[in-house]
Amino acid sequence: MNSRKDQLVAINRLLDIMDDLREKCPWDKKQTLESLRHLTIEETYELADAILDNDLPEIKKELGDVLLHIVFYAKIGSEKNAFDIADVANSICDKLIDRHPHIYSDIVAETEEEVKRNWEQLKLKEGNKSVLEGVPKSLPAVVKASRIQEKVAGVGFDWEKPEQVWEKVQEELSELNDEIKAGNTENIEKEFGDVLFSMINYARFINVNPENALEKTNKKFINRFQFLEKAAKKEGKEIAEMSLDEMDVYWEASKKYFK
Repeated sequence: MNSRKDQLVAINRLLDIMDDLREKCPWDKKQTLESLRHLTIEETYELADAILDNDLPEIKKELGDVLLHIVFYAKIGSEKNAFDIADVANSICDKLIDRHPHIYSDIVAETEEEVKRNWEQLKLKEGNKSVLEGVPKSLPAVVKASRIQEKVAGVGFDWEKPEQVWEKVQEELSELNDEIKAGNTENIEKEFGDVLFSMINYARFINVNPENALEKTNKKFINRFQFLEKAAKKEGKEIAEMSLDEMDVYWEASKKYFK
């Protein structure tokens, strides 16, 4: 691994390159905070994919892309005389020190739960009117539900045992089933949302990240279905013309390769 000196040299090299690109490259010169936003979101998702695949070389590459965006935003901020990369770094350093009084002060926090509880209490003292203020409105629904539940749990609004949460899941499933039988479309949607919210909450109690779990299932399904498509094509068959029983033969075979 690189020494701290080498790490700082590398960061300085990136800053120098950013200065050059901003001055000389027609594309880079035109970019704004707003024009980079959707690209940053895309790069973040690419990093998330690499993490789920546990592809360390790809993670390194995608981290570089995300770091470039951070440096790019800081460069634009400096041009507006608003902030630069030092302000960005110092801002997060100050926040980390303030939010970790059990490390940098005399507060005691010996468990992860105590740290989270202190974190939320400190944010309220900093001026937040609600513990939920920090949940971005544009987060995907599954991630948002998970963050909401984590944050309210941080101030003590939580179930005590996993069994209680599982009972809530069963209750919500029963209510959904009742609305399906009644044929009330609007209530079906509401109850389905309640089921999902409860399942996401239960995932927290059994130490499962619901977003990661669902995405891994998505990837598994894609791999199995593409296996089915390729196997059928090898035998000169079109999937749209196959019966479910015929497709199921290939589907079962795919499970040997994608578990």
